Amino acid sequence: MSEPGALRMRVERLVREVAKFGVVGGLGVLVNLAVFNLVRHVTELPVVRASLIATVVAILFNYVGFRYFTYRDRDKSGRTKELALFLLFSVIGMVIENGVLYTATYGFGWDGPLQSNFFKFFGIGVATLFRFWSYRTWVFKALPAKEAVQTAESFLEQTPRQATRKQPDRV
Repeated sequence: MSEPGALRMRVERLVREVAKFGVVGGLGVLVNLAVFNLVRHVTELPVVRASLIATVVAILFNYVGFRYFTYRDRDKSGRTKELALFLLFSVIGMVIENGVLYTATYGFGWDGPLQSNFFKFFGIGVATLFRFWSYRTWVFKALPAKEAVQTAESFLEQTPRQATRKQPDRV
């Protein structure tokens, strides 16, 4: 394959990955903001504590979405390590996200509902940049090229009938 063709394929893959990440992340943002506002209006918890609860719920939602939608084609071995790394980077993202909200709320006194939601959303945006980089680099690693090709070839070789019955060995 030519260099421009290979580069185009890599860019197209990255665009698809960013789009899938965006779909899951966008839904995660909605979950995060909905839980945040629900906790804020139903309880007397301080802003940052309500935000931490919302972030944890969104992290759980996002793991399922990333594992089974965005990165479903990635290496599935070592789920314990994957989950541990996901939680580690999610906690770092949570500190970034809620650090922005904490600074706005307690550093500048911006504690109104509109201000809290703005800085919660802004913190999510900053943390998302970190999360995208860390998840794709460390958590949901791409399969090695040789293994990915073998997996794709074996999948393509099977027809619906063949998938349900055992194949005779080829010589």
